[in-house]
Amino acid sequence: MTNVFHAPSRRELLLASGVLFAWTHLPRAALAEGRDPRFLTIVLRGALDGLAAVAPVGDPDWVRLRGDNALTLTSATPALPLDNFFALNPAMPNLARMYRAGHAIIVHAVASPYRERSHFDGQDVLESGFIKPGASDTGWLNRALATMTPAERARGGKEAFAVGPVTPLIVRGAAPVMSWTPPKLPPATQDTVMRLLDLYRHTDPALARALEERVDLAKIAREGGLTMSPQKGGMPAQKGPGAYIKKYFADSAGAAAKFLARDDGPRIGALAFDGWDTHANEGAASGHLALWLDALDGALAAVESGMGPAWQETVVTVVTEFGRTARINGTAGTDHGTATVAFLAGGALKGGRVVADWPGVNDVHLYENRDLKPTTDLRAVLKGVLRDHLRVDAHALDDKVFPGSAGVKPMGRLVISA
Repeated sequence: MTNVFHAPSRRELLLASGVLFAWTHLPRAALAEGRDPRFLTIVLRGALDGLAAVAPVGDPDWVRLRGDNALTLTSATPALPLDNFFALNPAMPNLARMYRAGHAIIVHAVASPYRERSHFDGQDVLESGFIKPGASDTGWLNRALATMTPAERARGGKEAFAVGPVTPLIVRGAAPVMSWTPPKLPPATQDTVMRLLDLYRHTDPALARALEERVDLAKIAREGGLTMSPQKGGMPAQKGPGAYIKKYFADSAGAAAKFLARDDGPRIGALAFDGWDTHANEGAASGHLALWLDALDGALAAVESGMGPAWQETVVTVVTEFGRTARINGTAGTDHGTATVAFLAGGALKGGRVVADWPGVNDVHLYENRDLKPTTDLRAVLKGVLRDHLRVDAHALDDKVFPGSAGVKPMGRLVISA
């Protein structure tokens, strides 16, 4: 079976990764403590191979499990050591640097409550926060926002809401959410926009408010240098699929950071990056996965750079719907699995740690004799960040944000403010 690279279309990239969804309110509890926290969630759609991203080089069964595909400290392209047991994929030097600076945490052998292997159902559980797919049409991040008491609203108290080609489940719900996509066409002149606003204020006040929010967001984009000059095809020219993906990831994440860093910008946002379904020619060190991890690493660096001083008040969570099989398949790839890794980055973290109740990769320890066994509930990680960084109420986390999760205790000591 041959793995042929398919360069994503502009529409596919827009739907997958070109939209920032953010909330304009600032949580009162955090501001009362003299903090101004920022929170960004990045969803990796397609299921990340956690063993290839963070290799258990200290596990005696690791090399036997993956043979020549096993990343080690002595590989031709050596893995980046994290501690005396785990090592990071060599495509992620920026995350390794953040880890050494205490600005990154890796949680291994982690999974949502979902135990099947459907991308659609797995993403539904990941983004809804419920234990079963199809149980809700709202997302855990939106419900978390709805539980917070806003101290004030950015941009002069105007309401905001979702606009754009698609709204991910994670941000759907009652809390007002706005969005931004990189412009593909020259914008209307300021005079045209003002005339339309004046017209709709008299004929359609709701639409006028929507346009006002869009104008404000576009103003932030221009002032932050986030607009693109018109290009043939709508995107800058690229020198290959790797450069194309890396630039797009970095541009999207960098735009998110510039919005979140502004004094009058949003404080909470979400992005989604597609392309992690590595059934064939995965290539942990030099193939498809290495390319995507390199792009993700660049995206995290773009967030760090774009946040500026606000990086010290920032937490970024990187999550995916499930992991991939422990063993390499017959086409040098991995199939749908169970446990994986979650990345946390940001200056607000008590970082420099890998958090893992390691299950082992011996055949007898694998989940259903094929997958890395999950030992940490992803909801515990997310609950810990939401509770200690954004001060979401613990009871609300159990009952509203992640319904039926009272038995899943928030993971502590993740952030400095805990």
